[in-house]
Amino acid sequence: MGKYIFVAGAPGSKWSSVVKNIYYSNDIDRGDYSETRTYYHRASGQLDLMHIGAYFDPGMEFGGWFDQLDQYSKEHCEQEFDKPWLGSAQGGIKIIKSHVFAAQIDFLRDTWPDCPVILVHRPNDACLGWWVRCGHFNITYPKYNYYKDLDHMAWHIDYQNNHILNAAATADVDFDIVDNQHLCQRVGIVPPVDHWQSYPRSDIKVAVIK
Repeated sequence: MGKYIFVAGAPGSKWSSVVKNIYYSNDIDRGDYSETRTYYHRASGQLDLMHIGAYFDPGMEFGGWFDQLDQYSKEHCEQEFDKPWLGSAQGGIKIIKSHVFAAQIDFLRDTWPDCPVILVHRPNDACLGWWVRCGHFNITYPKYNYYKDLDHMAWHIDYQNNHILNAAATADVDFDIVDNQHLCQRVGIVPPVDHWQSYPRSDIKVAVIK
């Protein structure tokens, strides 16, 4: 089993909920948790913790160069992957999530072939609408300064979703994961006891490349 699980999803894809509902598996290292790395919102009608643990993206505390990830060595990348867990003795698999991984999936698979890549997809307009509803540029974590304005955000969502669909097609995998327990089984971790999420009910499509 690999030491990482990579997650790719466009802003507004609800990928954070997908991560949250496997995060509490006993096989996951939650040493990246801190109060400053959380975000609550009311988009679903009630105040929920939706963003949890480290996010990696340009303009943020980690992964500022991940849009050029494939230009760096495996060792350099892993040093950056591991930074949020420095000082943690918990152990387990680290979830590494970045929006810009969408265009780096081939590099991830070639460089870490023993680590699964979770792909999360929703239609472009659904992503943009949900991201706006969740707080848009007022979201406190992760920060979205890299995306500049709504026009740029819409372009990036289209771009990332296109890469995610192409990656799934190239790898010949289907978006057939039905819930978080099924996802845990597919990536080889123990499902959390107190968390369950149906992806069809959440209007999310999930695939795994491994």
